[in-house]
Amino acid sequence: MGLAFAEIAQHLRHSDHQRARAMENVFDYELGPILGQRAVLGLLVLQVDETIEHDLRRILPQKEVALYVSRVPSSQTVSPDSLAEMAGHLCHSASLMPPNLDFDVLGYGCTSATSVIGATRVAELLREGCPAAHVTEPVSALVAACRHLGITRLAFLSPYVAEVSARLRATIAAEGIETPVFGTFDEAQEHRVARISAASLHAAATALLRKGGAEAVFLSCTNLRTLDVIDEIEAASGAVVLSSNQVMAWHMCQLAGIDPAWRVGRLMQG
Repeated sequence: MGLAFAEIAQHLRHSDHQRARAMENVFDYELGPILGQRAVLGLLVLQVDETIEHDLRRILPQKEVALYVSRVPSSQTVSPDSLAEMAGHLCHSASLMPPNLDFDVLGYGCTSATSVIGATRVAELLREGCPAAHVTEPVSALVAACRHLGITRLAFLSPYVAEVSARLRATIAAEGIETPVFGTFDEAQEHRVARISAASLHAAATALLRKGGAEAVFLSCTNLRTLDVIDEIEAASGAVVLSSNQVMAWHMCQLAGIDPAWRVGRLMQG
């Protein structure tokens, strides 16, 4: 009796499955090309960064260029120790990129941490997690931009305490780029850095340039909202203005062989 009931139940389940399959309308399909037919780009963004992803999407072209983003655990408070800690997360964060794509460029979005960890080590850690044809970060991008423009002396504006900025200034000095003029907002909290106003950036940058001794000004930090003031400061001062997100986007375009959709500042003209 029990066996017969089990057989009937199994038959009913099979019949239900057959009826469900008949109603599913399973279709054949074709595969199209990947989104990034011209370029596949990856960006590792700090957990606390509110700015760089938005900025890069404004500059990078959209048609047939794909930008994929992963986040890196990071502290709300910026210090040499908190920056160094990110080295332990870079490989894993890079490994979260889509696995079946060949990345043309992989970027790490932190200027100060790159100077602490080292650009070579950053590239190694990123490639361990996600093989890419090219790797960049704001420090290597800044050096490339300065060489492209023939700049060797920068006025340097940082949002952070001087201790954090000193390592970065020493790093670019080793590449032949001096920073004879330095200014800071003396802020250690990232959520406040992301809200420093355009007017504050404009006033501080032009004040540094008026001191003389620099060919350009660099607005350091991927969390600063710099893009909308670069052309204004250049027009007011006559000097070249560079920023972390601007040089990063420019360098990614250069490495990928694509043109920016929005040309910000003299760096991207021509």
